[in-house]
Amino acid sequence: MEKPCFGLPTPKFTGTLVQRLAGMLGFAVAAGLMSLQSSAVAAPDAYEAGYLIVPIAGPVARSYNAGYSIYVPAWPLQRYYPGHRFQSGLPGTWMFAQYRGPAPKNMYSDVEGGLGWWRNTRFATVTPKFVMGGVGPNFNEIADGPGTGTGTWANPGGRYGVAQLSPWLLFPPDGLNFKRGVHGSLVGYGYLNLPLSGAPGILGPRNIPSGNNCWTLFMNTANFKGPVAFFTPYYWAQNGLKYPNLVGKLLDTRPAQPNRAVQMETQYIPCRVAQDSAGHWYARVAPTYFPQNFRGASALVHEDTVYDKTALWDAVASWFAGGPPASGAVDPKGALQRVFAGQGYATWEIRIDEGGGKESKAPVDWNMFAKPTIFNSNTYGYRWVKGMVKRVRGHGGLVSLPEYYHLQPAIGTSKAQWVPVPPQSVPLETGLQKIKWHTPNEAPGKPFIAPETPTSAFKSPGPAAGPFNVRLGDGTYVTYYWYKFENQPAILHAGLSDNQREEMQLRVEKLQRLWTRNRNYLPPPAFGKLAAIDPALIVTPPKGLEIGYVPIATGQHLVENAPASR
Repeated sequence: MEKPCFGLPTPKFTGTLVQRLAGMLGFAVAAGLMSLQSSAVAAPDAYEAGYLIVPIAGPVARSYNAGYSIYVPAWPLQRYYPGHRFQSGLPGTWMFAQYRGPAPKNMYSDVEGGLGWWRNTRFATVTPKFVMGGVGPNFNEIADGPGTGTGTWANPGGRYGVAQLSPWLLFPPDGLNFKRGVHGSLVGYGYLNLPLSGAPGILGPRNIPSGNNCWTLFMNTANFKGPVAFFTPYYWAQNGLKYPNLVGKLLDTRPAQPNRAVQMETQYIPCRVAQDSAGHWYARVAPTYFPQNFRGASALVHEDTVYDKTALWDAVASWFAGGPPASGAVDPKGALQRVFAGQGYATWEIRIDEGGGKESKAPVDWNMFAKPTIFNSNTYGYRWVKGMVKRVRGHGGLVSLPEYYHLQPAIGTSKAQWVPVPPQSVPLETGLQKIKWHTPNEAPGKPFIAPETPTSAFKSPGPAAGPFNVRLGDGTYVTYYWYKFENQPAILHAGLSDNQREEMQLRVEKLQRLWTRNRNYLPPPAFGKLAAIDPALIVTPPKGLEIGYVPIATGQHLVENAPASR
């Protein structure tokens, strides 16, 4: 079991303010920097951030609009979890709605979940977690999974935006966690559209026009395969009440845009900067890891695939209309693997807080230690420059990026940039070598607790069995109950009539009888091992509730704060 980390304020240092960076560097003024004397003194508000850009050839035909899947590795990006300021996704993508004409102005809404660490993660570990990341218009709410999101219980928002579909995988409020020790094994996931909710129409007494798209999370891992949960059409459609111009333009109605960006977005990695007596600037970045999962290199994105309706939707719709059963495996005739082409690049930079909302920043010269590589038409990643990265002892599947950098001055048309240097070339007077990175010791994360009021969707009509408690590898306990599918809180909040809920219940029962968790649905990867989800999240329905019921988490606590088992 991993020790949970809860992110705490960056360690504080003392020192004198540096009034300016040396003018010859061509670098912005940084009044908030601190200089180091004989002890390690550094700027607490320096950090590394940026994107790794993945080159995609294209575009592909607009007809591949029924979803996508992708394989990306899971690994610990940091040696030590550095606190709540740490935020980084692992390689991922953004699924937007597709439009016949121009997209709505001043509106951002998509599905952008995946593997990573977020500032609102409550029980973080160095092992990444997975969230679904459905974004309402302009981030007015976010649905990360069944029962969790940015809404409050009084104004649920994203908390009820995702409905549980699988009876074999428990989805914790803090995100799906993986078995400890993943060092580059692959996680397959994607969203495919399923006709679970019947025909488009008007939802509920509020008369909300809605489509019938149910964007369903499919996963392919070592110990779970198949559909997990889906965004209810209501989650998107409800925005039409507040924004009438968006009716018919969100993901409940619109197909998916197949020509998506693929990137790795990193918003914060701890860094310290210091100046020597000669006025030269140096930086030290917290130990940062990448996997060696493909012939000594890092394959970061594999088999990015888009689907048209013949891949799955048509067969399932026919099945629900009385036709032959659909196996759930995508039809390769309706699939297209996107091709990696061109030159990928990195935009990572070291940023220094000047105060007043201003930052000094300069790019990191990634090309000195990493070479973007297209291993084949559907596998992209990096080869590492020999001598510039080092293997991580005890973890042969990981390499550590350079820690020390020198700010190289601007020359001619070339801008200033941070270049990696060996530790011995950094003057001792900077004190950077004395910094000891560690996991912060912060107050425990606040527990997730579902509402206990008798009239809440968790209590009325309520569960069919429970409570049950399970101990996870992230150091938490999750309390959960078994609900009849149509009585789970997200479906009760989905604006459906009783008849619509019953129709959906029957469709889900068909799926659960046939679509078991131990066979392929997404095309398997061409290489590598699959990562395993935390085994504690693989559950078995109680006797008599094998079909038509789903596990719903109602609380997540630290182990020492967990309720007594019953």
